[in-house]
Amino acid sequence: MECFERIFQFEDIIRNEKKTVTVTEVMQPSYGLYVWPSAPVLAQYIWHKRDQIKGRKILELGSGTSLPGILAAKCGGNVTLSDSEDLPHCLENCRKSCQANGLLDIPVIGITWGRFNEALLDLPPVDIILGSDCFYDSKDFEDIIVTVSYLIKQNKDAEFWCTHQERSSNRTVDVLLLKWGLECEIVSLDSFDADSPTLCGSNLPGNHTIHMYIIRADRRYKEK
Repeated sequence: MECFERIFQFEDIIRNEKKTVTVTEVMQPSYGLYVWPSAPVLAQYIWHKRDQIKGRKILELGSGTSLPGILAAKCGGNVTLSDSEDLPHCLENCRKSCQANGLLDIPVIGITWGRFNEALLDLPPVDIILGSDCFYDSKDFEDIIVTVSYLIKQNKDAEFWCTHQERSSNRTVDVLLLKWGLECEIVSLDSFDADSPTLCGSNLPGNHTIHMYIIRADRRYKEK
């Protein structure tokens, strides 16, 4: 398998702050091993909210190349990366991205969407859950929501920050959110300077339509 590194750069000229993230990509059919257009958008949101990231306990789901999670760690977050326990090559790729950034102490664990395994059940408290393009295959949508719902019910003030690429206007999770006691806030990309075909020194997201959401516990559930 051919591996190569891709570099993403984040900069705030006014505050004179810079961060560089190097991720490892693998050219093979498995779609979890290269950066999709949604990832730089989520990373840009993390950079925009970096003051709120510092010291927070963060879990990235379906990490793959781990761009959002690695940036969150570089912004001071207490990050755990995860990918499917059935995909050891994706977990290994997460570790390679950690090594490429000198972040050798980041835990990498196997969490399979919809499955209540030991890694999920033993997870310490979480403040923020990250996910870029988890909503790719509609057959996985409810499994993802089940996992997110479980995490948020264990951590009632936790939020799921997620981005996804629009592939069909008919593919929605609204009914699933209602079913599992969650609500959704749409975040405008221009509110965090992500409405551009190029982000963080890359040619992504290109001309793809990307959406950003924050998913939380339904307020009616939180009041119980």
